[in-house]
Amino acid sequence: MKSALLVIDVQQGLFDETPHPFEADTVVERINTLAARARQAGVPVVFIQHETADDELAHGSQNWQLQSGLQVEPNDVKLRKTTPDSFLRTNLEELLDSWNVDQVVICGYATEYCVDTTTRRAAALGYPVILAADAHTTHDKQHASGQQIRTHHNVTLSGIDSFGPRIKAVPTAELHFGE
Repeated sequence: MKSALLVIDVQQGLFDETPHPFEADTVVERINTLAARARQAGVPVVFIQHETADDELAHGSQNWQLQSGLQVEPNDVKLRKTTPDSFLRTNLEELLDSWNVDQVVICGYATEYCVDTTTRRAAALGYPVILAADAHTTHDKQHASGQQIRTHHNVTLSGIDSFGPRIKAVPTAELHFGE
């Protein structure tokens, strides 16, 4: 299958302020590992950036910029979005079609919002999804830690079969492109 790597919302305003998301630095390292593997295999890498109308993640602001630890290459694609769904009101589906992509690999932030929504939407559009099980994260919440939220979503999302295409949660160490 031809894949694309979607890196969702790993931005300064979400990662650099304290408290940091669960395993923030380790997640960025894992994303860099996945991106390097993807590029080596000729797989497109898409960095998706959320933006808001206010100062929190205003387009072009410091908070909106990609997290400084990410390794971004000139041929990588950057995509702006305004909702948790990376497909809604963006050209993501058209990009994937133009590359003949028939599977997406998803990682990034926030597990329970943008990662979850984009994973479900991708499957609903007919794309099998590989969720990088240890390369997505979120902040601790009042009801659950970031680790618990990630674990919950890895199990829940990979248990959905009603879309048709499968969603699989696979750890970074086991995730390779072009095989």
